[in-house]
Amino acid sequence: MNIELIVIGKTDLKEVEALIAMYSKRINHYARFAITTIADVRNTRKLSEAEQKRLEGEAILRLLNDSDHVTLLDEHGSELRSIEFAELVQRRMSSGIKRLVFVIGGPYGFSEAVYQRANSKLSLSKMTYSHQLVRAIFTEQLYRAFTILRNEPYHHE
Repeated sequence: MNIELIVIGKTDLKEVEALIAMYSKRINHYARFAITTIADVRNTRKLSEAEQKRLEGEAILRLLNDSDHVTLLDEHGSELRSIEFAELVQRRMSSGIKRLVFVIGGPYGFSEAVYQRANSKLSLSKMTYSHQLVRAIFTEQLYRAFTILRNEPYHHE
């Protein structure tokens, strides 16, 4: 199974980028993992929030296949403990899905079209994090999920 993280905009903090790269490399020991970055929408000062979400949504939807299982990282999604997230990843891997896609939206979230396409929503916390930090937190949690599934000593309960 392939796992992909789709994000809006570049990570401009070298320290955060280093964390993402480290965990991405570790994840690739367990599954094929890739991060796809969609360029920021230009001239956002002239756009409404809804229009910016629509343009970002169109870019996200162009990257998705009909057979993908799409999970939005969304503040209104389900909150899971790390072990529960690992179990969810295992269920998805066992279900025959070819590509598991996680999506981090832009600053205003997702368009209605993206919500309609999504199979599920997942919240990393009730707190709000910058989009850049969410990428590092998510990649760490995905790596942690694989170590839990393999009974490796990374996670402590």
